[in-house]
Amino acid sequence: MDIPRLMALFEKRIEGDDSLLHLAALRFREAGMGTELYAQTPAELHALLGFRPSANTPIIAHLDRRLNLLDSQSCKRIIDFASSFTRQIFGLVIHDQVDVRDRLDDYLTAVRDLDSRLSELPASPYLFIEYAVGLEPQLFVTLFKNIDNLQYISACIDVGHIGIRQAKNTYAESFPNKDLSCITLNDDNLPEIIDDVEFAVKSALPAVLDIIKELSKLGKHIHFHLHDGHPLLRVDPYGLSDHISFFDKVPIPFKYKGDHFLHKMFGLKGLSAIVTESMKYIDTSLLSFTLEIHPTDKRLPLGNGSHLFPHWKDLTNAEKMNNWLSVLISNYQLLLNEINAVQP
Repeated sequence: MDIPRLMALFEKRIEGDDSLLHLAALRFREAGMGTELYAQTPAELHALLGFRPSANTPIIAHLDRRLNLLDSQSCKRIIDFASSFTRQIFGLVIHDQVDVRDRLDDYLTAVRDLDSRLSELPASPYLFIEYAVGLEPQLFVTLFKNIDNLQYISACIDVGHIGIRQAKNTYAESFPNKDLSCITLNDDNLPEIIDDVEFAVKSALPAVLDIIKELSKLGKHIHFHLHDGHPLLRVDPYGLSDHISFFDKVPIPFKYKGDHFLHKMFGLKGLSAIVTESMKYIDTSLLSFTLEIHPTDKRLPLGNGSHLFPHWKDLTNAEKMNNWLSVLISNYQLLLNEINAVQP
């Protein structure tokens, strides 16, 4: 049975030596997950590939978020990555830029030139431009409608980023002078405005599904970053409101509709809708998913990974890593179940 390429974040994100990467390789190998690696340089990516869990699972590399296609040195760095890892990885990810809004024609020219250079490489990886800086989603769609004929450059749909932007836009339509991202779960007036907040949050999923429908018409390979979130959350170490598990809940200090928690932007049903919509319109050979869920401070005993840490006196960070890996795997199993349920 053909299924899309499935991956999860493969990196440390927790302080410690390379034993953490060996633990990640063990857990990824047990689950059969592919990897999305973060690398600033080809040398760093080469080193990370030494921890590759399996030769049979897909690999994608997420490059420096500051790379800008209007900068010649950034384009050179992308070509260096692509030419150094032909046939080893199937894709590279970079962030979009505000220049898409301010200098669209120049940006399109740069994208076309870069695609031409990638086409000169034998078995070049794809380059996926991720929705990341908060452009109007329709402008992001317009970008790719203008380059639908390019072979190697396509879109990375980050469902969390699009969802947060949509929720903020919806809230601003009702409250033009209020920023949803400035509200917290501990605000004293949250019980009075919670209905309006939840109305805005519910607009996230339809917006994501609309983007999927529009970009799927282009017949290009589409990559996804999958994670959940809620605009009032601040649990991520970077202060982000997303990049959390589809299983997590959003606790609140009061009762709302019979519960002490809020529903996230997507949840299990939302993930199911995203997978269903993607596979409805995009051939599985042109579809890939990465679970881009960040770690928390929770811990999980190492079990059969204990042998990797004989020199560690304090296993706190190793157990945090193990818990993070268990969260990735549980979400991977959920994603795989949803894919199998869609298959005819």
